[in-house]
Amino acid sequence: MAKQQQRQVRIEPKNQLAQMQALETKSDEELAAETRFRALAQAILGSRAAERYDADAARMHFQKALAAARPQERLQLRRMADASLALAERRPDDLKAAAERLGVEAPTRRQLFGLRVFGLIAPPKSAGAAARYRGVAIGILLFILFLAAIWGIPYLIITGIAAITGQISMADRTFYGIAAAVLIVVGLVLWARRRNRAAQAKRSEMLAQRRGGR
Repeated sequence: MAKQQQRQVRIEPKNQLAQMQALETKSDEELAAETRFRALAQAILGSRAAERYDADAARMHFQKALAAARPQERLQLRRMADASLALAERRPDDLKAAAERLGVEAPTRRQLFGLRVFGLIAPPKSAGAAARYRGVAIGILLFILFLAAIWGIPYLIITGIAAITGQISMADRTFYGIAAAVLIVVGLVLWARRRNRAAQAKRSEMLAQRRGGR
């Protein structure tokens, strides 16, 4: 009897790991319709909502996950909820502490700084109207500075080349400056998407390993 129980304990983590990986590949609609592993599916939906900075949706999904979870799963789900809600509500200090309690790698200083800046530009609903107006003003200013940088720097470089060679007209300088700005924006978008996919894959792997190793 004891050997049979030990065998079940060894098999269960593998099954949980496989199920976690399978659920991570499903769409939001498929996860919402999941009934057999409802707690895990709702937790994944809550994490995805937090990545969209939708605190209300994340809180709702984690409440459903806790209601459907087994007693031994609830502590870990609460820790997941704390970390996800801290991300959704742009609370970098709370996110770091929650990640440490959850047992995952804490965000880097650069990531926490980025979250803090994003919280200034796009504060959560609970921050109040004044914070949101301030965020709009900061966002507009940063956007203007960004456009000036991605166009101005290539334009100045091309102007310097033109001063040396004397073969680039003003119209050509403007055209090349705009073309360089477009290429920079496209490159940044592709880089951001790649980083986001890599971060999601890493998070899914860590979450699956932690779930499977319980």
